Amino acid sequence: MNIVITGANRGIGLEFVRQYLLADHEVWACHRGNLGGLAKIDSPLLHPVKWDVTQALSVDTVALLPASIDILINNAGIYGQDQQLNKVSAETMRHVFDVDCVAPVRVVQSLLPRVAVVKGRIANLSSKMGSSTDNGSGGCYAYRAAKAALIICSKSMAIDLQSQGVQVITLHPGWVMTDMTSHSGLIDAQTSVSGMRKVIDRIADYELGAFVAYDGQQIPF
Repeated sequence: MNIVITGANRGIGLEFVRQYLLADHEVWACHRGNLGGLAKIDSPLLHPVKWDVTQALSVDTVALLPASIDILINNAGIYGQDQQLNKVSAETMRHVFDVDCVAPVRVVQSLLPRVAVVKGRIANLSSKMGSSTDNGSGGCYAYRAAKAALIICSKSMAIDLQSQGVQVITLHPGWVMTDMTSHSGLIDAQTSVSGMRKVIDRIADYELGAFVAYDGQQIPF
């Protein structure tokens, strides 16, 4: 299969790259500019692609991506600074929203013809922190809002793309030990990604546009 992953140079994205390469799939690993962990991988199946997903897809970048995409994983995301009510700024709100919600929509707009041609799958990584039902602690204004918006956009994608045979799912990776969590999570990236891959493989078992955790459990939002 041809697999495109954004935010693929570290953390969860890098683990997606590793696991799909081990399964002998071709992987186009998108990064903003720093290869990070991708520089340590030696595989003819790996295709690093420099692409800041907050920017429009350039002609040069288009040429580096495959003509058909079986799985598109929107993983790139940020947390943002000063997320308390008395500190969060409009600038932070806009920046986090642009990276965590607007960018995945832009990526799908840019690559949809390549996904649709093979009736591929799209996985958008959100977070349980975007679930209004699960919010029992408040705070995290920019991150919660952006991840909630992504869940809704992803649901609309699932509905809109159903007629083209493209399946869309939203994923919660769990609380993972990565740089974003200062390595204080409950599970490692290997466990998270292994679980999410299984969910992607079983996408047809879930209701249209479902929000599903790495362990296969559907999350209310």
